[in-house]
Amino acid sequence: MGQEIAAAGFEPRDFAAFRARLEAETALLGQTWHAGGFSDTGPMAGFELEAWLVDRNLYPAPHNQSFLARLNDPLVVPELSRFNIEINGEPQPLAGNGLARLETGLAASWRRCVANAHLDVDTAVAIGTLPTLRDRDLTLANMTPSNRYAALNTELARQRGGKLVRIDIASAFPGGGHLRSTHADVMLEAATTSFQLHLQVPASEIIQTFNASLALSAPLVAIAANSPFLFGKALWHETRIAVFEAAFEDAPVDGTERRVSFGSGYLEAEATAPFAENLARFPPLLPILDDAPLSRFACLRLHNGTIWRWNRLLVGFDPDDTPHLRIEQRVMPAGPSIIDMLANAAFYYGAVHMLARRPLKVERALPFAAARANFYAAARHGLDAEVQWLDGRCVPMRAVLAGLVPLAREGLDRLGVDPALSGHYLGVIAQRLASGRTGAAWQLAHHARYGDLFRLTAEYLEHQRSGAPVHQWAV
Repeated sequence: MGQEIAAAGFEPRDFAAFRARLEAETALLGQTWHAGGFSDTGPMAGFELEAWLVDRNLYPAPHNQSFLARLNDPLVVPELSRFNIEINGEPQPLAGNGLARLETGLAASWRRCVANAHLDVDTAVAIGTLPTLRDRDLTLANMTPSNRYAALNTELARQRGGKLVRIDIASAFPGGGHLRSTHADVMLEAATTSFQLHLQVPASEIIQTFNASLALSAPLVAIAANSPFLFGKALWHETRIAVFEAAFEDAPVDGTERRVSFGSGYLEAEATAPFAENLARFPPLLPILDDAPLSRFACLRLHNGTIWRWNRLLVGFDPDDTPHLRIEQRVMPAGPSIIDMLANAAFYYGAVHMLARRPLKVERALPFAAARANFYAAARHGLDAEVQWLDGRCVPMRAVLAGLVPLAREGLDRLGVDPALSGHYLGVIAQRLASGRTGAAWQLAHHARYGDLFRLTAEYLEHQRSGAPVHQWAV
């Protein structure tokens, strides 16, 4: 969840003090790793779902303050813009019916959110990028009132040297042209919402699981794509990837990595290496100190929250306060339906479990540069992407996914997931793959037929409310 802070502006001494504390916490984190001090609990699963509030005209509705005050639910929190919210799932063990418990929790939260939004004559919709979003919606007037967001905006602008945030996205579709736009602030990020999965595994498994998660990013983007439109233009199957990277672009130290990126490489011997990289390469944005002991890693966790790798390691704590490492898989968009999102989760959890246990490690079979290239190819072209896979050959993404679905089933079986649940969720993935109808494909087909983004959004909402998976949606 977004961590609120007590101040919206800082002095040089704040950064110096924070830096000293961050160095100490980063050193302690490394020592904890070498001492075997991280939790062996897992696998545990969880999620964050970002969503939109929209009004009766299908435009963004900047009402999250009244919405959240009425709802009064600690698992539903604000996002950067007044028209976005975030729903958090209670972590669940995967074995048995854990996936069903995640679905039940999400469905219950979603029903409460939709009913609550209706009191503002709004509704809620889960979609990567709202097709009716306008450039003028992304202004500071629509920023959620929060010291955290105000400070992020101020510090990012300072690190950019006051330069404008620029979008320059070439369409992946014939004749689609370019989208070029400039923004003076961080509000471009509000154009993107995601379904982020969390996975805690025993510390002994975290390195291989994280590396497998990196390799899976491209197939996940392709099968889950749901963000083809921005400001009226069809750009990529998952345009949200390019937009989010542009929104937080700053001046990197060595020209190779941004605050939002696919990362700099696979994990090797130390799972805590990304946190050391955070310290070395990224100036703090939110230098807030508190009185917590070093062992709570408060500054390290806050700093890590301002670096948005598409696969991100997080530090958390078990109920007995033992520190743990978990993976935040950030590549998938929100929507199209609850069953689609839980099917995506099942596919990820099962496939990543098996890829992490390959006799030939993923990082030896698939160079990191290829995994990264695959990711952006999948964002551009969805199921039609061509990628390099684990045997070194370039193959169609559909063939990769066809091989991963049974692998995911085997992974869920080994994790002790109820076989009926595995079949239910992975059946949705298999049928989506067979039909070729992702959320992005449905939106593109609808727009090709009707050319009306408002009708598209209205019918998307109707289908989402029906609860049917997207491969069953008619155009």
